Amino acid sequence: MNSSLIAKTFQGLEPLLAQELTELGATDIQIGRRMVTFTGDKEMLYRANFCLRTAIRVLKPIKLFKAKSADDVYDAVKAIDWTQYLSAQTTFAVDSVVFSPEFRHSKFVAYKVKDAIVDQFREQTGTRPNVSVSNPDIQLHIHISDYDATLALDSSGESLHRRGYRQESVSAPLNEVLAAGIIMMTGWKGETDFLDPFCGSGTLCIEAALIARGIAPGVFRKSYAFEKWPDFDRDLFERVYNDDSNEREFTHHIYGRDNDPKAVGIATRNVKAAGLAKDITIEEKDFTKCELLPDHDAQEKTPLIITNPPYGERITSPDLLGLYKTIGQKLKREFTGGEAWVLSYHEECFEQIGLKPSLKTPLYNGSLECELRKYVLFDGRLNEHRAAGGTVKTDSERKQMAEKRRFKQHRDDFKRSFNDEDRDERADRRERRDDHRFNKFSKRDGERGHRDREFGDRGDRREGFKGHGGFGKRGNDFRAKGNDRNARQEARRRFFGGQEE
Repeated sequence: MNSSLIAKTFQGLEPLLAQELTELGATDIQIGRRMVTFTGDKEMLYRANFCLRTAIRVLKPIKLFKAKSADDVYDAVKAIDWTQYLSAQTTFAVDSVVFSPEFRHSKFVAYKVKDAIVDQFREQTGTRPNVSVSNPDIQLHIHISDYDATLALDSSGESLHRRGYRQESVSAPLNEVLAAGIIMMTGWKGETDFLDPFCGSGTLCIEAALIARGIAPGVFRKSYAFEKWPDFDRDLFERVYNDDSNEREFTHHIYGRDNDPKAVGIATRNVKAAGLAKDITIEEKDFTKCELLPDHDAQEKTPLIITNPPYGERITSPDLLGLYKTIGQKLKREFTGGEAWVLSYHEECFEQIGLKPSLKTPLYNGSLECELRKYVLFDGRLNEHRAAGGTVKTDSERKQMAEKRRFKQHRDDFKRSFNDEDRDERADRRERRDDHRFNKFSKRDGERGHRDREFGDRGDRREGFKGHGGFGKRGNDFRAKGNDRNARQEARRRFFGGQEE
């Protein structure tokens, strides 16, 4: 049976997410603000979580209602038959995002939702479910915009940007969803080599390799919230997990560079954890002192450059403006005929590049309003380049530029909402402890919460995997069915080329 579903994303990535959903076979696709609504069955719900590169989470709405007061929230939630989703032994948690003049704090709304659920169970059974912020059996999400409220089941649980391959990160890691979205914006699918000269922990390189090989981003994911739902279909999810029909060969190579030895070590370990050492080379090189391109056959297409250089916020450089001036000089002198995409924050930095971008796309990197700029490098003048059949900006890129005004109109709202909307993405342990203190029930209720229950034998999959592999004939299929997902993931990493220490 088909249901209405919501996939959430970052501002600026909505069209990419809609395209992904179209390719998955979803129907009734509608682009909203930082979300895309669609319709699909249970298999589509599983595939959306497992396959979407630009989604943060996938929600399944269970009730829409008007919320003009706290009583409206309480009454609407209490009217739901919660025995469909919970039992007295089930743990749950509520996440809330509120844009309403009636509610000053989103956690107050979450508290009213919890009250309504608990009171219904108490009245009907004399017992109640407990709250577990760290590992709930059921994760609920309530969103209120003005007076319109949507209560939904969160099918993802932990944010989908947490792929599962990251062993460690540098101090300002690029979000995996944003990295994948940037690569998809360029249209690159593995037709050329790929270079990130400021690779940090290697996120752009790893996401590029996953895209080039057609590997689903959820293949190393530890778990999904829907696996704890009462109607979870394990056999159906195994079919989704074992579907490798989109995977393909990648005949080019991906290069990541950084001048920080620590970052190089972290990126190398992350690449190995993803089993992609055969496709990605991480090198310690100073951008200002080395040749821009790796060894490159003149007959081959020029590599694509996508990079996120330091921009003086969490990571800086002794001569930040000088670094950006060098970027422009090296692109102009050593990258004729190529295409480079640069994500940065300060206009002063972009000015130092000294090249005219053919496309500017506003994107948020965390709470920073950044821009992704495309540079097309060619000999001679622009009119001569066009006369020779060269292009600088496609029709779709012109349309993206037109969207810039709409994006800026909403940026103040985004900044106000950032702390609530993407809390799970940035939460440190202190925030989690605060949430737990808020969510736990009062001592006067006189009941003890039971311990968090793990679903199945998950184990820790974040250790490196050893072995060699290639994309040839499959011997032991890493997608063979079975409940031990950890063992299959280990075999998978070997299959795709994880190298020994």
